[in-house]
Amino acid sequence: MAIPDYQSCMLPLLKYYGDGQGHILREAVDALATEFKLTDEEKRELLPSGQEIFDNRIGWARTYMKKAGLIESPKRGVNRITQRGIDVLKQKPPRIDVNFLMQFKEFQEFRALRHPKVTEDPGPEVNDKTPEESLVIAFQRIQNDLAAELLQRLKTCSPSFFERLVVEVIVKMGYGGTRQDAGKAIGKSGDGGIDGIIKEDRLGLDAIYIQAKRWENVVGRPEIQKFVGALSGHHAKKGLFITTSYFSSDAADYVSRIDAKVVLIDGETLAQLMIEHNVGVSTVNAYEIKKVDSDYFAEE
Repeated sequence: MAIPDYQSCMLPLLKYYGDGQGHILREAVDALATEFKLTDEEKRELLPSGQEIFDNRIGWARTYMKKAGLIESPKRGVNRITQRGIDVLKQKPPRIDVNFLMQFKEFQEFRALRHPKVTEDPGPEVNDKTPEESLVIAFQRIQNDLAAELLQRLKTCSPSFFERLVVEVIVKMGYGGTRQDAGKAIGKSGDGGIDGIIKEDRLGLDAIYIQAKRWENVVGRPEIQKFVGALSGHHAKKGLFITTSYFSSDAADYVSRIDAKVVLIDGETLAQLMIEHNVGVSTVNAYEIKKVDSDYFAEE
């Protein structure tokens, strides 16, 4: 089954703590993963931060119920159900979610601190996501908009500027030796694309043949076949084909079945690489996500 959202984890988590014993969160995560019949792949699915998604959702389910007084931490790293939590289970609620927790004054105060201008629950489209997931979604939306704008700029820039840009991206990725080496190796055709050979590493142990097309139309298999032919003519085994448009499925299938190693980079991927390696973009704001340092507060 799909990984449940954090609100759907609340009732099963409270039931798990219903034995009245203290449990570390890892035990609860493992038990609920079994109850939800998650596959190993689903259990390992990660947020961009590197944290496992299911662990994150169980963690926030626990946090929200702690704020509502249903769960407590008698000692560091251990959680157990409270008398209020026991009373809630006796009611046999069909579901525990943010709306359910709003009946408790402590949770109302917690929500007021997090959402000072919100007087009622904003709805499942917001609450089904943990704060980290909501942040990731917003961040990805900004990244996608930025990539689209970059791609539009790529399609209208001059051939010489495009050549320099591609060189910079390749060098920032760790290829081509120095920028001067890369600049000498490519940028020879002057036809709106670039062709040439570039070092795979700073020592020049291997070479990569590069071709870039500032195109609007799809790049099909015939163009890739010509490129592979050029590789053979240069006795090259590795190639990089970059375009501002995209590749046909036939082109992608073709490169998967040939002996030469050819990597296809379409316009969207190129724009994302520019963002990742800070080419043509600048940082406006940076946010750090912090948590309480439990070791700091541990008293002897």
